[in-house]
Amino acid sequence: MIREVKNDRPSKFEEFLRHLEEARKLQDDILKYGLTAANLYCEDVDGDWLETWGDDEENTFVESVVNFLESNDSVAVKVRKQLKDKSLQEIATELENCLSFGEEEERIFALKNVLVGSVTSGSIYRDFSDDDEIDLLDLAEELLEKLTHICGED
Repeated sequence: MIREVKNDRPSKFEEFLRHLEEARKLQDDILKYGLTAANLYCEDVDGDWLETWGDDEENTFVESVVNFLESNDSVAVKVRKQLKDKSLQEIATELENCLSFGEEEERIFALKNVLVGSVTSGSIYRDFSDDDEIDLLDLAEELLEKLTHICGED
């Protein structure tokens, strides 16, 4: 089996030359205009963008999860019932952490562990029947589906 390799070296070289020319122009503008050259390349340089950096993005997922948990969705109701000892904000933060796992199976078991966390206490572990464990896994799968929808990973 022979695989054809497209030779795009000339296009990559042209792109490199273009970026190099842009960098040279930026350097010349900085030498020519000083710090005011930033106005040529950036909008709202003097605004409060640095102080407010990330404010819009930081809590949007957690807030969306809290809104979901406050809803009358059947999954949200089950999660609230299962984790009744925790605040919605705390639950949403833990759920966000569960989504940091790469594989779907790892996410499901992380969610299940969060759901089980409400019935484990230190070294005391309440025994689950197989049905309870299956119900928790089903709930974790449904919850993962809802969370991926919220964060737009569909």
